[in-house]
Amino acid sequence: MPDPKPLASEAVMQRLQQMLEARGLGHVTAGPIDDTPTPDEPGHPEYHRRQRATIAVNRWTTATPYRYQDAAATHPQVTAWADRAINDPRTAGILFLTGPFGTGKTHQAYGALRRIAEAGPDRFELIALTAPDMYALMRPGGSERGSEHEVKRLMRIPLLLIDDLGTEKISEFTEEATYRILNERYNECRPLIITSNLPVSDPKGTDLHDQLGARITSRLAQTTTVVGLGGGDRRLGAA
Repeated sequence: MPDPKPLASEAVMQRLQQMLEARGLGHVTAGPIDDTPTPDEPGHPEYHRRQRATIAVNRWTTATPYRYQDAAATHPQVTAWADRAINDPRTAGILFLTGPFGTGKTHQAYGALRRIAEAGPDRFELIALTAPDMYALMRPGGSERGSEHEVKRLMRIPLLLIDDLGTEKISEFTEEATYRILNERYNECRPLIITSNLPVSDPKGTDLHDQLGARITSRLAQTTTVVGLGGGDRRLGAA
């Protein structure tokens, strides 16, 4: 015995066809449907870029001290460096921000990292710390995971900010640890931001060469964008 459901369905379709023909629509065929996703829908590149940017900015916020939560890169050389890090991290090299106390070095550094995060890169991982904190982590007993683990972590993290490099009194340990980190990042072309109150070279006073040694400054010289920031101490002006 035939299933009555298909017959009923066919009858409905025939009746619908007759109604359309009666209205002169019997030969209307369906046109192509544009189902291309919009920028606000999954599947569109812009939608996924925004999703990545949200995750990256959240990571940036977690790694950034409260004082610098509104940091924005405004110096042309700093924004240019950040854009290179966005487009091809291996061509960015080192960004070295130098200048007296309170001239905005740290603000520009965190601003550069934020600019990268807001671009929505495929991968956004960073470590941001001061040089004294970095050395404290790497000393024996300074980390539960061990100094060697910390050194390798700083070598391999995609983005690294070392703030106030050169404030730590130089020693055989600090020179060797710094050299290992910078040398690895130099060889693997991983982006690095450094801030320091010391100039790269100063014939009249102490400079980075004197404080860190020739091996380190030789590495810095080859792939570094040096940005000197001047002006008065902004902290005093805000007080």
